[in-house]
Amino acid sequence: MPNQYIRKILEARVYDVAVETPLHPAPFLSERLNNNILVKREDLQPVFSFKIRGAYNNIVQLSEETRSRGVVCASAGNHAQGVALSAHKLGIRAVIVMPTTTPDIKVKGVRSRGGEVVLHGDSFPESLAHALSLVESEGLSFIHPYDDVDTIAGQGTIGMEILRQQTGDLDAVFVPVGGGGLIAGVAAYVKYLRPDALVIGVEYEESACLKAAMDAGERVVLPQVGLFADGVAVAQIGEETFRVCKECVDEVVTVSADEICAAVKDLFDDTRSVTETSGALATAGMKKYVEREKLQGKTLVTIASGANVNFDRLRYISERAEVGEGREAILGVTIPEHPGSFRRFCEKIGKRNITEFNYRYFDDREASIFVGVQMHADTEGRGRLVQDLSDAGYAVDDLTDNEVAKLHVRYMVGGHAPSVNDEVVYRFEFPERPGALLNFLNRVGTRWNISMFHYRNHGAAYGRVIVGIQVPQEERSEIPEFLEDIGYHYWEESHNSAYKLFLG
Repeated sequence: MPNQYIRKILEARVYDVAVETPLHPAPFLSERLNNNILVKREDLQPVFSFKIRGAYNNIVQLSEETRSRGVVCASAGNHAQGVALSAHKLGIRAVIVMPTTTPDIKVKGVRSRGGEVVLHGDSFPESLAHALSLVESEGLSFIHPYDDVDTIAGQGTIGMEILRQQTGDLDAVFVPVGGGGLIAGVAAYVKYLRPDALVIGVEYEESACLKAAMDAGERVVLPQVGLFADGVAVAQIGEETFRVCKECVDEVVTVSADEICAAVKDLFDDTRSVTETSGALATAGMKKYVEREKLQGKTLVTIASGANVNFDRLRYISERAEVGEGREAILGVTIPEHPGSFRRFCEKIGKRNITEFNYRYFDDREASIFVGVQMHADTEGRGRLVQDLSDAGYAVDDLTDNEVAKLHVRYMVGGHAPSVNDEVVYRFEFPERPGALLNFLNRVGTRWNISMFHYRNHGAAYGRVIVGIQVPQEERSEIPEFLEDIGYHYWEESHNSAYKLFLG
């Protein structure tokens, strides 16, 4: 039973290295949502993440003899820094195996805390396999990032602090979910002492392994994991963490990349902290839950779990925040191709501010324009705008939720290519490291002609590319095997409305 964790949490040894973080009011969010919002500031830990708690509690429980041989872990970031600092505090060796795609800020963070960094493999599974091989070859103890009783107990001290700091009303606690160590520890403690308070997990919609397991009634492996919120990019919930979550977690909410970006901005506005994407996950889920349930006057706690973000990535987060908050609509609109059309279109937009406008001449009959429009979420939504333009006779395609439009097409609007035949379109994610783009081009361009290509670096551990490839109809059946051999995550976008409207 999860009750076994109460004593382990109370006795967890985390404060040799971790600090009791404050529970800060969020005045702007509270006013806007008409609820009392409190933020648990785990971004203020010495390693800027909650992971230090579980890592230290796990290591310190080892025997002196076991500790003396050293520890090893596989991690792309926050757990790695927690293990490195914990081992340094205890005066033992720590080997940290990280994917070669790990952002430089996290590699430097591990090394600055005394960890021995081994860069191995393009993905976490490859790094994990290498770390486990070091357990066999060098006698190191493996420190699991989430699926370990002592790790879970260490993370559970966050729940203990929340209940100590908030002795009054507490309606719900929102917790980010990756492998489940944090939510298992927090949920076990909160549900034991405050069973009336909801514990709600929040997952990125492209790595929702806990929700998939809860829906299926058993652990499942996601066929593909989105890397946008890399701190929670886990394909399968932990075995022990799922056992606890089944009994103690009330619900799981999933959120989009845009909603996460908007939450990063919300936390900055209220705390002046710049969280990483997974660090703002719980806040994004809290906002979505409040809107869905029409909550008012409730006391809600959200955990800001980490702030290890690459500075270069802030550009992308800032761009997407307005869309995530519903303050920008992205539209594809067809207007007549003759003088004065754009002016008349702007008149139909009314007092709304145009934030972006992309256009290229195609023929003398009509023009397709890519337009961003500033919205005022408190007065009217984009549905009203789309309806107003449709009523005025314009053909409108709402692209606000279209990933291809937001990631690629907005930077590519340059006209159709009528001479290009047999084009199929695919979107890819691949590990971002020196030479990765060239490697991708070499592999994609070996069989068929590339007719369209767009890549943009977002300061993340992965690259995003959209590619048009000319494949004769009689060879289309060979595409799946070809793409699987490349080995990168991919989605077909040949029928995407943004592509067809501006590029196809």
